[in-house]
Amino acid sequence: MTDANPSGGPRIATLSRHTSETKIEVRLDLDGTGQASVRTGLGFYDHMWTAWAKHAGFDLALSCDGDLHVDDHHTVEDCALAVGEAFDRATGERRDIERFGDALVPMDETLARAAVDLVRRPYAVVDLGFVRPMIGQVSTEMLTHALQSFATAGTFTLHVDVLRGANDHHRAEAAFKATARALRTACRRRAGAGVPSTKGTM
Repeated sequence: MTDANPSGGPRIATLSRHTSETKIEVRLDLDGTGQASVRTGLGFYDHMWTAWAKHAGFDLALSCDGDLHVDDHHTVEDCALAVGEAFDRATGERRDIERFGDALVPMDETLARAAVDLVRRPYAVVDLGFVRPMIGQVSTEMLTHALQSFATAGTFTLHVDVLRGANDHHRAEAAFKATARALRTACRRRAGAGVPSTKGTM
């Protein structure tokens, strides 16, 4: 179920995503203040989406009851898909927006770069250069997969990489923050811009 989001109106989406593996509830407001309530059962993953919401300036409510007795895979992937779907719905026709966004985010010794295009051609190139297999209870391979899944379900193009960094926690956090900052720019309203594509459609 999605709230109305005409051009110039509220850009809010709510949805439920229930499977045999996860039960997820999401509410996303693209014109919020960066408030987040995230409960996935994985502390580090909560931290990533909370940081993402804060630095995007989006309000995010995300809860998941997942099969963590198996492992982290279904919870991490399905939450990313659900947030991505909410983002896709909330952006509506994608009229009167900047469309493109990019960001460089430093975090101590780490530097992450992200670039996004909100045209509806889902594609993701994610290179975070992790060394450790786990951060907290989350496998690092799933953090890469989360950003890929988010872009795919969100139907936008994402490039994000970590240019340098020695600490995997910093690598992950800087990548999520850079993605957030790039999306914040891409979602910025630009009155009268219409559809930001020579094709006439996004």
